[in-house]
Amino acid sequence: MNLAAMLSSAVGTGDNWGVMDYTLAVVALLAGLGAFLFGFKVLSDNIEKLATNKLRRWFEKTGKSRLAGVGIGAGVTAIIQSSSATTVMVVGFVNVGLMSLFQATTVIMGANIGTTVTAYFSVIADIPFIEIITVLTCVGIFMDMLCKKDKAKTVGMMLAGLGLVFLGLQYMGMAMDDFASQQVVTDFLAGVNNDIVKNRLVLLLTGVVITGIVQSSSAVTTLIVQMVGAGMVIGDPSNSGVLFLVLGTNIGTCVTALLSSIGTKTNARRAALIHLMFNVFGTVIFSVFLLCWPGFLNATLGKWFANDPGLQIALFHTFFNVVCTCIFLPFTNVFVKISTKLIREPKDSNSPANDAQLLDERLINSPSVAINQANKAAVRMAELSMEALRTAFNGFVVGDEKAKEEVAELNTRIGDLERAIVAYLIKVAAEDISLSDEKLISAIQQSTGDILRIGELADNITKYTRNCKRDGIEFSHGVIKSLQDMFAKIEELAARTLDVFDRKDITAVKAVDKVEDEIDADRKAMVKDHIRRLNEGKCKPASSGVFINLVGNLERAADHLTYVAHALD
Repeated sequence: MNLAAMLSSAVGTGDNWGVMDYTLAVVALLAGLGAFLFGFKVLSDNIEKLATNKLRRWFEKTGKSRLAGVGIGAGVTAIIQSSSATTVMVVGFVNVGLMSLFQATTVIMGANIGTTVTAYFSVIADIPFIEIITVLTCVGIFMDMLCKKDKAKTVGMMLAGLGLVFLGLQYMGMAMDDFASQQVVTDFLAGVNNDIVKNRLVLLLTGVVITGIVQSSSAVTTLIVQMVGAGMVIGDPSNSGVLFLVLGTNIGTCVTALLSSIGTKTNARRAALIHLMFNVFGTVIFSVFLLCWPGFLNATLGKWFANDPGLQIALFHTFFNVVCTCIFLPFTNVFVKISTKLIREPKDSNSPANDAQLLDERLINSPSVAINQANKAAVRMAELSMEALRTAFNGFVVGDEKAKEEVAELNTRIGDLERAIVAYLIKVAAEDISLSDEKLISAIQQSTGDILRIGELADNITKYTRNCKRDGIEFSHGVIKSLQDMFAKIEELAARTLDVFDRKDITAVKAVDKVEDEIDADRKAMVKDHIRRLNEGKCKPASSGVFINLVGNLERAADHLTYVAHALD
């Protein structure tokens, strides 16, 4: 029994619907759309969770090749099934400086091609064995409930999402079949044909508005495929009217990227503008083309795929984006120049960069990417801590008390960045993340505490400089040379630690431990030599407190660097 039969038996006859019948049919359509959208979100989220590390590496390989950017944009979008998500991710990458506007433009063009894959789900939903696929919903949910391994749970939810997608499509198809059987509905949809230019514009704007509200061109295009597949004629018998509705979805999908660019840096806003320009320029070109040749669909795709109007719409959506990419790809630099002319750098663009700029919240929907950004922010925090330690040590060597002010300023930045990283990771942890991502979050949070401590030790060293100046304490050239040799090893240790922490190369931890052991041995030897000099009367007793605490603080800084390297153990 189809939906129409169920509604007729419950309320009235399928040929003479009342208000309640239409209400139930609309509810059925919305229920199917809801199942489709939710299933799609579950599917894309879990596919992204499985592939996100590879996705990030793909983005990093876009380089300066136009074709590579298009291919990666199309591939990533086809995998995560959302051009909006890809574009928002690109805006985030541009905002944090990981991607140039040139790279972003090519990836955005590719994303528009990749998003057309979704409509084909609706096309294959009519295949007889599709009922079997809907069983994946139950299979996937049981996998999530019963499996212990994180990867198996993710695969289970991916299958459940796929099942829900087709379940939603089936329900929408049933609702569309019922609407198609009502003369009043078909007359209304076919009535948009009196003034060709005016009503094509209405259809175009309708596609823009609906997609802007739903924020998914894939969902709206799929709904259009369902309507046409049910036999509904939108606009006129030539079906050219429905193509304007499809064109409108391409502009409407830009809303998400535009919203995500609010409050971002200049280049991120430019990336969102380029996304809008690509779709608007393409829509204008195709609108003029279709107005000049209203029978385009029937003369081409309609002739080749006469028995499958839904497939015709899906193919046209792909054709539109592929052709636009072929037209605009050679003019990538022109898009970049136009965006830079329209959105200019603010006058204060030369001000110091915000240390927390890597922590772009637009990337939180892609947890592994966001965690990678938090890791980079932690590396930046470590660099600031080492800068503070270096400033304090050099100030001690030359007796410069003014180093304290610079160290205090660096520590303020370190503290602000530490709080930003922790707050950011809390938001990422609230997402549906894998066990490996949970471990990385824990490692980064643990490391920020150790990095913060290095800055505090730098502040301690500035106090020893003050004490030396106040009490007239001086150290011999040989002692200073020993201290500088020790600090050189700390610099080496920091470089090796950051290499381990940034690249996640656990095998390099042994090299870190070796340098740290040498620093420990240096501290013991230096304290022993100092005591010997005291006994020989070569050093003032007042210098003991400063010297022993100084080498102790340097050795503790080395310990904290080692803890950072071991955070991933």
